[in-house]
Amino acid sequence: MTAKPGPALLWPTLLSVAAFAVLIGLGTWQMQRKSWKDGLIAQIAARTTAPPIAFAEAIERMRKAESLEYTRVVVTGRWLPGREQHYWTATPAGPGWHIYAPLATTDGPIVIVNRGFVPDARRDPALRPEPPAPAAVQLVGLLRKAEVRTTFTPDNVPARNIWYWRDLDGMARSMLADATGPVAPFFLDAERGSAPPQAPQGGVTRLDLPNTHLQYALTWYGLAATLVGVYAAFAWGRLQQRGEPGRPPT
Repeated sequence: MTAKPGPALLWPTLLSVAAFAVLIGLGTWQMQRKSWKDGLIAQIAARTTAPPIAFAEAIERMRKAESLEYTRVVVTGRWLPGREQHYWTATPAGPGWHIYAPLATTDGPIVIVNRGFVPDARRDPALRPEPPAPAAVQLVGLLRKAEVRTTFTPDNVPARNIWYWRDLDGMARSMLADATGPVAPFFLDAERGSAPPQAPQGGVTRLDLPNTHLQYALTWYGLAATLVGVYAAFAWGRLQQRGEPGRPPT
């Protein structure tokens, strides 16, 4: 009995077609992600270089559910002393902390400001004394939303003033337990200014978002092309074997 060529290639063909469709789909998905990431990077660049908007305007637009992430906001107010919160971060220069502090604004609710970075050795406020704060300060910061804890992110430890993700509600409860009045529904990351060397240094917002989607897309498309080549070679060899006189089917 001699096997027919068609059925012998049926399952390899079906599996190859399915794998090819998956690989092409993954490559196309990465290209879609690249388009989204390109738009996000362009949006961040535009917002971080535009003139700042007023704090009251930011509050009003956020109430309308408008997306303002990375928008520059100018705000005036006074620091509420002794209430700072510490957000752990790793940098090329070593681990340290972002210092979050509440600012009682002159034209709206309290806003929690990321004043900037201090190395781990100066986490204790007593080790970084600053000149007395003026009655009113004005700063420009980038509007940032609260974070949601991811699977592999450690939980915050408010009792030890250690924060691993930006929990706006949790920080507000911890630093403003005895304060009255509303809290802004966002953080502000202070821009780099002329703070004393021992003070938190602003300008810590990460703006260089990774964008490797094109490389991933080319990898998936390359694997799809390789699959086509391997299948073609396999099918050609199988058909050649069956075409030789007297050669038994395999």
